[in-house]
Parts: sequence; structure tokens; C-alpha cells
Amino acid sequence: MIVTPSLIVSTFYCHAQQTPPFRNDKVEIKERIDNLLSLLTLEEKISLLGYEARGVPRLGIPAYNWWNEGLHGVARAGEATIFPQAIGLAATFNDSLMLQVSDVISTEARAKYNLAAQSKKSIWYMGLTFWSPNINIFRDPRWGRGQETYGEDPFLTSSMGVAFVKGLQGNDSRYLKASACAKHFAVHSGPEANRHTFNAVVDEKDLRETYLYAFEKLVNAGVESVMCAYNRLNDEPCCTSSTLLGKILYDEWKFKGHLVTDCGALNDIYSRHKVMKDGVEVAAAAVKAGVSIDCSNVLQNDLMKAIERKLITSQDINRALTPALQTQFKLGFFDSPERIPFHTLKGEDIHTSSSIALTRQAARESMVLLKNSNNLLPLKKGLYNTMLVTGTNSVSADALFGNYHGMSSNLVTFAEGITKAAGPGVGVQYDLGSDYNDTTRFGGLWVSENSDLTIAVIGLTPVLEGEEGDAFLAPHGGDKVTLDLPAAHVAFMRALRQRHKKPIVAVVTCGSPVNLAAIESCADAIILAWYPGEQGGTALADIIFGAVSPAGRLPVTFYSSLKELPEYDSYKMQGRTYRYFNGKVQYPFGYGLSYSTFKYESGAGLKKSYAKTDTLNISLLIKNTGTIDADEVVQAYIKYPPGERMPLKELKAFKRIHVPAGKEKTVMLSIPVSELRKWDLKKHGWEIAKGNYQVFVGSHSQDERLTYDFKVR
Repeated sequence: MIVTPSLIVSTFYCHAQQTPPFRNDKVEIKERIDNLLSLLTLEEKISLLGYEARGVPRLGIPAYNWWNEGLHGVARAGEATIFPQAIGLAATFNDSLMLQVSDVISTEARAKYNLAAQSKKSIWYMGLTFWSPNINIFRDPRWGRGQETYGEDPFLTSSMGVAFVKGLQGNDSRYLKASACAKHFAVHSGPEANRHTFNAVVDEKDLRETYLYAFEKLVNAGVESVMCAYNRLNDEPCCTSSTLLGKILYDEWKFKGHLVTDCGALNDIYSRHKVMKDGVEVAAAAVKAGVSIDCSNVLQNDLMKAIERKLITSQDINRALTPALQTQFKLGFFDSPERIPFHTLKGEDIHTSSSIALTRQAARESMVLLKNSNNLLPLKKGLYNTMLVTGTNSVSADALFGNYHGMSSNLVTFAEGITKAAGPGVGVQYDLGSDYNDTTRFGGLWVSENSDLTIAVIGLTPVLEGEEGDAFLAPHGGDKVTLDLPAAHVAFMRALRQRHKKPIVAVVTCGSPVNLAAIESCADAIILAWYPGEQGGTALADIIFGAVSPAGRLPVTFYSSLKELPEYDSYKMQGRTYRYFNGKVQYPFGYGLSYSTFKYESGAGLKKSYAKTDTLNISLLIKNTGTIDADEVVQAYIKYPPGERMPLKELKAFKRIHVPAGKEKTVMLSIPVSELRKWDLKKHGWEIAKGNYQVFVGSHSQDERLTYDFKVR
């Protein structure tokens, strides 16, 4: 049952003089927690340490389920606004938009929580403790869960992640709107097939500069929770790691929130990793390491035995429970509803017209134009009187959803969106065209041949890439074994092109890099749609018919082949991502086309040298030299002086701006010199190298429009 003030009032506490301090919202949280701990028995405390907290009826504390998901909308809890999958949100390169998106998610979360509380029902996924965002680095395109992340770059990941946390947790000075969770801590990005036994081996440099960068940023931004991962890191299980948890998370970063395990991670330690002999040892080690909530029942089942074996003490239990109680107090679980600014949110605040408009905007901003031969797009009015919308994903709900999704009564498939936007005066037809397997039999070829334009929606869905078990059609535990599109889709595109030379627009859905070389010659235009959420069809139509100009950017590198990459199970960053890969690629990180053109002009130049406490302020003028109002995504990359394993380049600032046709806008990008620090393996600490640096500004990671040289002294 959901913990709420309306459920916890009992006759035992009906008189003011009998109200204990933990019920008094005028008392400091620490004192309230101390009081509650003094009232709870040891058995009751242990019962509260699992995600299915059993509650304490004698104190009027009902059961509470800590497990909730909100990756790109409230998930698994009925109707909710479905935003683009996380990788698509990252492709917007718009952290201000992300803040708005997560604010809507927390509004709908509070409304659902209030509805459940009012009806006195215990409903899974209607609590306020969300296990999002996923800020693991998408280091290898094979990882099925890469769609849940913000891509391959630590800086972009941290920027989008911090915005998500701020929107979800709100800005009230007293209460959290909802609780966010940074996961999976840490060095966790496949392989999915053996994630429960895998030992990620990585040295301090890659660990600090790549895998922990975003986690530290989110901890500094006040994320309420961190989730420890299934795997081992350098032989230590993540959920009992003295290095990862004790040394880094708590001692160094001073994390003050609660630590939750991934689901079943504690069981894995003794049953799969086999580094401890039983659940009792694991339970004791987890509590000592700082775990507060166990997404299994190991703590609830085995902590009393651990005390009996003298592996831990009752004070260890108090220390474990305190952060979880602190989160509940900050959410207002023990306060009267009138004190909580979100208590009036209700059903009418879920899936509103404004939230639907926002997910449409997010989907439009996420889509990436990769090819546009002869400026086919946007379509010229009156030129295309008949068209075919075809392809396996053209009417697919899965291709809109992504994984970890909610439900919507307002889905707009790609075929529906195109049909609506084209209007009744255009002869739009639909044909499935192909499935995922047959490479010889296709539908719609004759219709395509007799239409002015064909829009083919092909690619992947979350059953072909995703989490272990969920992507049940994926060939390798949710991961991909190839970058290729389904062979049936490639054959279908070739069949379409062979039948005629009329314009073909390919729309590709996916949550990860794919090889588009096989269809590049078959399409006059290519749009990467990701998994764009419930308004995906409307957003696609907005782009195709020119209501907006596309400006999505790739948050991942599109490689030509997996053969160019290191082995999947290697966590060394050498040869991975645009930061360390020096080969030829299909499309570089940060890439995306526009319907317009932009000219970059330098404003005030940089100084010649900077101290380590200074900030680089880059002023530039962006001119829209085309005829269409459009967004531009301005990106700044640092090139470092020679040094041990320095990145080739590194994103350190970005800004998405809207510039009307023929107009110009001044952009200021700021890069603190402290952001240039690198891990010194000999000193086991951070250092900012002295020497000559360069920063370049452009529209993607290989576009050096403006360059500035400077020194760090």
C-alpha cells in the first residue's frame, strides 16, 4: 500500500498531545528519523529494507513498493504521456527541453500517487521513487539497453541526466516532487547475456574519465538515489564494493541519498558471482557497504541471521535504514496533505493537451535527418498527389514506445501522422510491404510504382534490441550481433528502388547505431526517428511536410562495421566512441542535417592563457543563411595537449538555438578550465595538464567551423 498521510492516521495518534515527533512536520528530519527508529523494533526495521517494504501497522505505517520507472514517461502504470526514448531525448541536444519533460513525468507521477492513495490501493509502479535515469555510457553499439541511455559521451550524458533529475525532483525548498535514481552504478553496459556474472575490468583512468563522470555530476546535483549494478567491477560486486561505494560514492563524493540494488543483484553475489557463500554474508556486506533498499528479499530474509552470527549490529541496521526514511520524509509521506504542494494533482493532470504537445515537440527535436538528396524534403506543396506509406514499422506501436514505457490512448503511428498531415486531397495508401524475415516476398511494390512518393518505415523495435528477457527476438540476450538492418527490410528497400526512380523516403526506427550503407542508395532521403513516443507519427509528418526543420543530432557514433571495434566485453575505452576512435565512420557523433544553412562568425576571442580556476567564454554569431526558420545545435570540442591516453577530442559545451531565416543570434558557450581535468594514474588523482589546447566550434564532432588556441598555465 502506498504511504500517504490519508492512510496513516489512526486513533492511537488522534490527539495532538499523543503525536510522536516523527509525525510533526515542524521538527527537523534528523530528529524525526531518530524518533521513528526508537519506536521501531529490529524486526520492523529489517522489514522496511526491501523494495516491498512491509509496513508497520501498529505505527500506522502501511506497506510501500519502492519500485517505479520513469525513463521517458511514467512506465507500467496505465495511461501516461509517452515521450521519446532516452536516446531520442539525448538526440535533441536540449537540456532545457529535458527539464520540461521530466517535470511532466513527475507531475503525472504525483497525480497517480494521489489517486492510488485516495482509493487506498496498493498499486505497483504508482509510488514516487523512480529508478531513472540510466546514465551508463553507451560504449558499444551492440548493447541492447543503449536505447535507455543518453549516448556515448560523458558530458552530454551528465548534462541531460542532471536536467532530468532537476525536473523530476522539483525545486520546492522542502519537499521532493519525486525521487530520481542514477543507475547502474557502475561500469555497466553489457553484454546482457552474462550481466549477472560479468566482471568489468577497467583501470582508474577510464573509470574516472568515462564511466563515473556522469554519476559524480548527478550526485553533486542532488540526485536522491543511486542504484548499484549486477556486475562485478575489478572483481568486486558493485553492490558490496568497498571501492565503488565506500571509497568513491560515500567518502569522496559525500553522497547523502539512499542506495538501492538492481533487482536480484544481491542474490547474484552468492549464487552467480559466487564470491560469498550465502545470503547472510551478502546481506551483512550490503548493509555495511551502504545499501538501504534491496530489490529482492535478501535483506529482509537474512539480516536477522546476520545479527545472530554477529556479522553486523543493530546500529548497522539503523544506518542502513536512515537514508531510505530520509527520502520518505522528503517526499512528505508522514506529513498532512495540505503541507505538500503537489497534493492537489489528480487524474486531470495526466496526459494533458500541453503534455501531448510537449512530447510532439520532443519527438520533432529528436529526429535526425541523415540524407536529403536534391533537397527532396520538405515536400513541395502540390507536387506529390499520391503517396504510399509502407514498411513493417509504419503502423507499429512498438516502434513508437521503446522499452520501459507507459500506455497512451492517443498514439499516432507514422502512417496515421502522414495521412493526417497530407490531408484528404492527397491519395495516401498503406501497405505493410514486408515483415522482419522474408527477403523475397513483398507487398506494395505496384502501389509504390504508381505513386508520386513512397515513405518506407523500417528498422528495429524493442523486441529486437533491449534488456535481457524483454527483447525476446534478439539473437543474443537482448544485445545485437550485427549493425545491419533486418535483411528483409534491406531487400524490401532494394525492391522498391528497382521498380522505379520516383522519390523514396526511408524512415529508420532504432535505439542504437545501425548500418545504413545497404539502403543509402535506395532512398532519396533518410530520417532517423529513434523510438519517438506517442506522437511519433505527427512529429515525422511535421518534418516531412516542413512544419519544422529537423535539427536532431546523433548522440552516438555510427560506425561502418563492428570489425573496427574492440571486443564487446572489453571495457577499455581505446578505440571506442568519437573520443578514441580514429577511423572512418558512416556518421560522426553530433551529426545531423537541416533544411537550412548556417554561418558561424567569431565574437570576442579567447584569451591567450587561463589559470586552472578560470572559465573559457566563447562568443559567436550564428547566421541562418537559408530560407527556412530552423534550429541549429552549436557544439564546442576540446583538443588536449599531448599526454597519456588523451581523447582525440571531447564535447564540453553545446547549445540548441532557433534562428529565423535571414536572421542571426549571438551564442555564448562557457567551459570551466576545471572541466579539462584528467586522471593521473601515477598520482591516483585529478590533474589539469599545463600546455597548449584548442577548442573548435561546429555543428558536429568533425565540423571545425571556428578554432581557438589557448594555454593553461
